[in-house]
Amino acid sequence: MPENTIEPTGGVDASRQVCVHTRQITDSCLDKDCVEDLRVYLTQQSQAALDNSTNVKTRCAELLFANVCVEPLHYKAGFYAVDLTFYYRIIGDAILCGTRPTTITGIAIFAKRVVLYGGHGRAKIFTGSDTMPTADLLQRRDMPEAVLEALDPMILSAKVREVCECHRGETELADIPACIAESFGEPLVMTGESKRLYVTIGQFSTVRLERETQLTLPVCEYCAPTRECCDEECCEEDPCEMFSRIDFPMRAFFPESRGANCKEEHTEPQSCSC
Repeated sequence: MPENTIEPTGGVDASRQVCVHTRQITDSCLDKDCVEDLRVYLTQQSQAALDNSTNVKTRCAELLFANVCVEPLHYKAGFYAVDLTFYYRIIGDAILCGTRPTTITGIAIFAKRVVLYGGHGRAKIFTGSDTMPTADLLQRRDMPEAVLEALDPMILSAKVREVCECHRGETELADIPACIAESFGEPLVMTGESKRLYVTIGQFSTVRLERETQLTLPVCEYCAPTRECCDEECCEEDPCEMFSRIDFPMRAFFPESRGANCKEEHTEPQSCSC
């Protein structure tokens, strides 16, 4: 038998085809957003520390949640507007004279819209697990599903402004979902502060629209686990076996140019060990 031939297991005919239910991507896009001067709404203790601080350093940003809403574009058939709202936890240090840095934390919110092609859904799908929908959901049964994938953002810069120096036309903060606000452990300060913290972040994300569909696929063999189960908490893979699968780091044995080092410094994932 040729080396590259996969022998079917479990009596599966390699020429057989099966029908699977999955999601088809109708359209997708990727974004590299640089969001400048995003206001951070701090907790009460953090705001008090900021008001008395002489300097502030930001440590990291964590993407807590992203809300995704899809609406059809009535003037452009088959296209949909995807409204995205990102909720970030910003963590930093407030420097006070003669004291150790005080950790400060708060929330920043970024909203954007993308337009993607979602096609037309003629069939309305119902399942046995469906509950009775609301009146609004009854009108949205043929909508495509929007999927957002995003990384934790990179903090590019931060600044502190006196309230009198802030932009008068600053957008008012919309209501924060209760579960997100409660995750900070204490109330957030919306008004009455003397200083405000702003950050500039870099956000990588992809967005896609999907519709349910059925596809016919050829069968090679059934998908089954290859690793045996372990009943011990400290059960680990054989270290030599794991090491044998690691590629030899040839580049580590040669000096690198300054340009390569700069590139690695800017592309290294951010650590949020707060």
